[in-house]
Amino acid sequence: MANNTTAYAGTSGVAKFDVGGSATTIASVISFTLTNTGDVIETSAMGNTARTYVPGLTNATASMSLYFVDGDSAQAALQTAPGSAAATIELYPSGETTGQKLSGEMIVTSFEISAANDGAVTAEVAGQITGALTVTNL
Repeated sequence: MANNTTAYAGTSGVAKFDVGGSATTIASVISFTLTNTGDVIETSAMGNTARTYVPGLTNATASMSLYFVDGDSAQAALQTAPGSAAATIELYPSGETTGQKLSGEMIVTSFEISAANDGAVTAEVAGQITGALTVTNL
């Protein structure tokens, strides 16, 4: 296991999406964000002098910014995924050989393409993780 012990640059990051049952590297990823949160459930009762809580359900979402590459199979799968069943997403913040792999089953909620006269064509992807997020140390 080769975990990072210092800060590292995001340039080594890798994102993969399920294409035909195989985790396939997504071309031209600019950035990705994974947000993992946990609900809290209030359990305060009459007579308490301070609020009390217990952990509730967890929730994870993912988003990515890409340079749009219409010949990339993973980007094509993401583009047609809104409204479809969940598929595997794998995110490697520091590359595939060090740090962590963050993975789960994601329902793609949006795929947005933007084109401007003075810039590259980009795509924005957003998704909801269904079930638990898996964190694997590499």
